[in-house]
Amino acid sequence: MAIIKEFREFIARGNVIDLAVGVIIGAAFSNIVKSFTDDVIMPLIGKILGGLGGLNFKDYFIPLDGQFTAYKTLEQAKASTAVIAYGSFVTIVIQFLIVAACVFALVKVVNKLKRQEAVKPEPTKTEALLGEIRDLLKKDRVA
Repeated sequence: MAIIKEFREFIARGNVIDLAVGVIIGAAFSNIVKSFTDDVIMPLIGKILGGLGGLNFKDYFIPLDGQFTAYKTLEQAKASTAVIAYGSFVTIVIQFLIVAACVFALVKVVNKLKRQEAVKPEPTKTEALLGEIRDLLKKDRVA
């Protein structure tokens, strides 16, 4: 029973709940970035680098059996031999860079908001005067 109570207290902590929410949102965000990379960024890069025909980075691979012209797609090559799929790797690196840039921007905004909260505004003249009066009254009571 003590272990169940301890586990319940652990789960009820705010940090664990925040972490769970972060993981769920992160997974959804990962799908958005994957679609953005696969459906927007990579076709644009392929079009720029490949001219009118475009490039499909997912079909960039090196078959390890040495038959470079025998396979037209990555799936065909994987069905026949082991491959180094460097095109898929390039796509995943670009996805990582997009996620890293978004996380960096988010952390930067949150830190800026925290700094703004931490800075206390200067007291007005009235507040400063009232503070002086309070301090003088405290001195009179002590003396």
